[in-house]
Amino acid sequence: MAMTSASHPSRQLGGFDATTVGIGSMIGAGVFVVYPPAAASAGTLLPLALLLAALVALCNATATVQLAAVHPESGGTYIYGRRQLGEWSGFIAGWSFVTGKTASCAAMAFTLGIYLLPGNERAAAVGAVVIVTAINLFGITRTAWATRIIVSVVIAVLAFVLVAAFASSGPENAGTIDTSARGVLQASALLFFAFAGYARIATMGGEVHHPEKNIPRAVFGALGFTLLLYVVLALALTHNLGIETLARSEAPLMDVFRNSDDGVSISVVTVAAVLACLGGLLALLAGISRTVYAMASEGDLPIFLSRLGRRFHAPVVAEPLVAVVVIILILTTDVLTVVGFSSFGVLLYYSVTNASAMTLSKRPWYAPRALNIAGFAGCLLLAFTLPLTSVLVMLSVLAVGIAGRAIRLAVLRR
Repeated sequence: MAMTSASHPSRQLGGFDATTVGIGSMIGAGVFVVYPPAAASAGTLLPLALLLAALVALCNATATVQLAAVHPESGGTYIYGRRQLGEWSGFIAGWSFVTGKTASCAAMAFTLGIYLLPGNERAAAVGAVVIVTAINLFGITRTAWATRIIVSVVIAVLAFVLVAAFASSGPENAGTIDTSARGVLQASALLFFAFAGYARIATMGGEVHHPEKNIPRAVFGALGFTLLLYVVLALALTHNLGIETLARSEAPLMDVFRNSDDGVSISVVTVAAVLACLGGLLALLAGISRTVYAMASEGDLPIFLSRLGRRFHAPVVAEPLVAVVVIILILTTDVLTVVGFSSFGVLLYYSVTNASAMTLSKRPWYAPRALNIAGFAGCLLLAFTLPLTSVLVMLSVLAVGIAGRAIRLAVLRR
C-alpha cells in the first residue's frame, strides 16, 4: 500500500468526542431537511416510517461496530468490504459513500443558505463549505471541539422548540394524506438519511483512542440519543402543525412560531439551523475526505489523494477536492434532489457493511448473523423504493466509478 510522509492519521479522539461527532452528523440533516418530504410520503404513518428507518439503522450500527472492532482503521466499510469480501466490494462501498455523502453535504450547505440568507442561499452555502473545510484542515481535534459546541447549542434550542410545540393546542383540522406501503418505505428511506451520522465515527476509526471500547460506545450512544430526539420531535411537529402543513413546510421548526409572530424565537431557530448544518458539514466533510484518503492509499483512487499534512495529519488534497465537488453540486442542483441521491448512496454503502459482517465468525452476543441479514435486505429494499430519478442517477454514477476502476486495472495489467 502506498504511503506518504505522514503515513497514518494519529489517534486523537476519545469516546465522548467520537460520540459528539456522530450526533453532530445526524442532527443537522434529520431536523432541518427530512421531515416534510417524509411526511408527504408516509402521511399519518410517519411514526411507523421513522421506526422502520431506526430498525435498519440499528442493524447497520451493529454491523459497523462488529467490523470496526476487527478493523480499527480509517475508511469504514471501504476497508471492511475489502478485507471481508474483496477489493470490488470495498470499492463499491467506498464509491457509494463518497458520492452519496458528498450529495448530503451539498444538501446541508444549501439548507444553511436558505435559513441564513434567503435569496442568496447559494452564496451562503458556498461560503459555509469553504469555512468548514478550513477548520477540518487544522486537524480532527478542532473538528470534534467545534462539533461539541455546536451540538450543545442546537440541542438546547430543540428542547425549547419541543416545549413550545407541545404547549400549543394544535390546528383544529390536522388533515390527512393518502399513503401506501410504498409511501411508508420511501419515507423510511428518506428518514434513514438522518440516521447515518454514526458512520462518521467508524470512518475515523484510525483516529480514536482504544477503538475496541470507544467505537461501540460512541456508535450506539450517538444513535440512541438521536433516535429519542427524532421520535419526540416528530410527535411535537405533527401535534403542532398537523400532517398536511408539516408535509408542505420548508422550515417546520420555524413554522411552530410563525402563527404567534414570535420574531425572537424564529431568529433563535434560524441560528440553531445554521449551527446544526455547520456541525453536520464539519463531521461529514471530515469523514468523506478520510474515505477518499483510504481509497487512494489502497490504489483505488489517484495516489496524490492520500497525502496527509505534516502538522495536523489531515488529508490536505482530498479535503479541498471534496469541497470543490460539493460547491459544484450547490451551484447546479437543489436540496430535495441531492437528499434522494444521498439516501441511495448511503443505503447501498450499508448493504455492503451488512454483507461484510455476515462473514465474521467471531461475533458479540448482541450481533447475531440474522441481524446482518435483516440489515442487508432492509437497505436494498429502502434504496429501491426511492424516487426513480434518484435510483437511476445514482446507478449511473456507480457504473461510471466501476468502469473507471476497471479501465485503470486493465491499464496496470498492460
